[in-house]
Amino acid sequence: MKKQWFCLIISIAFFTSCEKLADEYGPVPPKENELLDGPVEGLSIEEQIQFLNGDIAFNDEVFTAETGLGPVFVGTSCVSCHSGDGKGHPFNQFIRFGQSDTLGNPFADFGDGKNQLQNKAIQGFQPEKLPPGAPFTTLVAPAVTGLGFLDAVPDESILSLADPYDENGDGISGRAHFAYPPEYVQIRPNSISRGGKYIFRFGKKAISYDLLHQTVGAYNQDIGITSLFEPIDPYSGLEEDPEISTQVVNEVVFYLKTLKAPIPRNQNDPDVVSGKQIFSRIQCAACHTPSMKTGYSLIEALSNKEFHPYTDLLLHDMGPGLDDGYTEGFAETSEWRTPPLWGIGLSENSQGGGLFLLHDGRARSIEEAILMHGGEAKNSRDEFNALSDQEKKQLLEFINSL
Repeated sequence: MKKQWFCLIISIAFFTSCEKLADEYGPVPPKENELLDGPVEGLSIEEQIQFLNGDIAFNDEVFTAETGLGPVFVGTSCVSCHSGDGKGHPFNQFIRFGQSDTLGNPFADFGDGKNQLQNKAIQGFQPEKLPPGAPFTTLVAPAVTGLGFLDAVPDESILSLADPYDENGDGISGRAHFAYPPEYVQIRPNSISRGGKYIFRFGKKAISYDLLHQTVGAYNQDIGITSLFEPIDPYSGLEEDPEISTQVVNEVVFYLKTLKAPIPRNQNDPDVVSGKQIFSRIQCAACHTPSMKTGYSLIEALSNKEFHPYTDLLLHDMGPGLDDGYTEGFAETSEWRTPPLWGIGLSENSQGGGLFLLHDGRARSIEEAILMHGGEAKNSRDEFNALSDQEKKQLLEFINSL
């Protein structure tokens, strides 16, 4: 522990000195609100060390065949899909397949019985190919910042936003995704259960219960790494010894929990202020809920905090244009969990200078993404189309500021 403390102090001193040198002799480092990565404020020294350990595992560790990669896989590291903790690029998109309704996956006997295609392989092995006739979807990795806040939102707060039968008549009928969690997750205190199902909140269709569930699945299905939590090899379908330690998994989960929330920019700009009002007026905020509050968390920095993710964590029917004929869990094929909008204005930084929005990256701008909304979002899309050019500009300035 003394060595870790010493290393932390040296690191802080080093980076502080580098920032001063950069200010005096070179490029000015980016402002905090221009970066997605970085820890949440208020972590203890011990928590900062755990965050740094998770940061190293997430951003620096590249797996090889010798360290457990594959033999079939999608990426070789966490950062290969989440550069700068941001959104992925279509170049490293991934494919899920097999389920076209809520009755289950008829292709479960393919490979290891999971639903993600491993489209790369180490030398001497062949990448997987889609089984004939299988429904599938192509996905781009989401940003991972601010997830600890979303993880700490009480179930009752999520359900308070749901209106599955559109009882208020506004055309929006979001619902929580209740599904069966794996045995290894720890159910949140005061969780709400329905027939043994609990609220899932992470993933494009809210297919993961918590960040441990999400992390373990990513190591296994994206990189081909077994763990104590998920010991089944995605190639052979057989149980194997863990290729990653439980400590490292937990450090990565802690890192994801304690990444800061994206910091909005230009909030006093008149166009941004007007755009925020338009956002609410045309009912974008009915799904992209501006504010939430966490409950109690073992991590004090996350406890009872108000934050601004612009999501309700609910499933919504987005219409036939975004219905890809594939689903997961108990979501319908046209249903998608409302993606948080925070950090959207920084997405280009992690996506190689371009912008690739919606679940598969098909939208190349915020305006394109809005125009592809349908289903429950049809009225908001139509109201957007009816805005003046100046109002559209203001709305887009606001969204880009998040």
